Amino acid sequence: MTQVQNTSLPFNPSIFAWARSRAGLAIDEVAEKIKVKPEKISAWENGKISPTVRQGRNLAKCYKRPFLEFFAKSIPSIPDVELVPDFRFYNETTSAQEKHALKAVQEWAENVRLNAIAIIDDLGEEPRKFSHNLKFSYKDDPSIAASTLRDAMGFNIEDQLHIPKSEKYKLPNILRGLIEDMGVIVLKQSSITKLNARGMCIYSDILPTIIYGGEAPSAQSFTIMHEFAHVVIGTSAISSGLSIGKDIPSQDAPIEKWCNHFAASFLMPESAIKNITSIPSSKVNEIDESWLRTTSGMFGVSPHSFLIRLIDLDLIDSDFYWSKMRPKFLKEESQYKSFGRPSYYGKRYISTNGRFYTNLVLDALGRGIVDAHNAANYLGIKNLQHLADIKAEARV
Repeated sequence: MTQVQNTSLPFNPSIFAWARSRAGLAIDEVAEKIKVKPEKISAWENGKISPTVRQGRNLAKCYKRPFLEFFAKSIPSIPDVELVPDFRFYNETTSAQEKHALKAVQEWAENVRLNAIAIIDDLGEEPRKFSHNLKFSYKDDPSIAASTLRDAMGFNIEDQLHIPKSEKYKLPNILRGLIEDMGVIVLKQSSITKLNARGMCIYSDILPTIIYGGEAPSAQSFTIMHEFAHVVIGTSAISSGLSIGKDIPSQDAPIEKWCNHFAASFLMPESAIKNITSIPSSKVNEIDESWLRTTSGMFGVSPHSFLIRLIDLDLIDSDFYWSKMRPKFLKEESQYKSFGRPSYYGKRYISTNGRFYTNLVLDALGRGIVDAHNAANYLGIKNLQHLADIKAEARV
């Protein structure tokens, strides 16, 4: 009988260690994720034994790396992304894994932006720049900046207030479209919410890019406008979003406060608030919670952001927020669950990439500038059949 020789696959063990380190994972964490003993992970990295194909694919999925990369002769030369300034004000320490995940989101967004610039160039066009006439400094009055940008968009407060209650959930997409029309890429990545962040801005004169997460639609509107404020003053950032006073570290306070005030002034202009007949005529200690929720709904914003706006306008005592409402808001936000990603692939990919970038890729595909495989790669699609779904949805 001929004995079959058991030869191991030609994995490069040094790449196993590199990929794990790049993912910010400890050996014990990897072992738990792929259901093997830690000693086996160490043995693979030391080249003493090799994983099976299935185990290798599990590692690739865990590290978010291509499986075939493990067979390369040398460690890939991939420049490490330098994370944009972190303006979050939560107190927990950022773990290596969380930092890696934030870098992955940033890297994805930067690739989308570079893809967009390349496609625009292939189309023989010039990428639109965010107008210098619409740029401000964080030392300028944020309410004036908000009013200026609203006028430039052609979206007055009456348009916002007259959105039917049953359709207020559409406000984030309305704002997203208006901002994209101004030469800004707006992406959605639900995972960012799980990383103690609400949004991210990667600023550049050409196609600045913002990312928002999977919060409730009323909270998404504020996050989108907060990140857009970073574009307006030309700063990159990872942001937590809502805050007042002592929430923000002193070194970050001027910029984050400005962006919060811009978002609040845009979505909840002082003049519109004071036109509400039931608004307090002078500062009060507290207000009825049901009134707060109903009135915030008129603007399509969260009760959390609306209460902070009333405090900033000196209509409500801040103790009401800190002692009673803040714990309730934070609990609600932590327990919020979206309805999940759209089951229809067209909506799913457009929700992630935005209509500006999606239509850009489809335009290049329609003109024969890119083929179906490249278009699928640009949009993050694994199944080419989903391109038809995206085309159909893009025409809606």
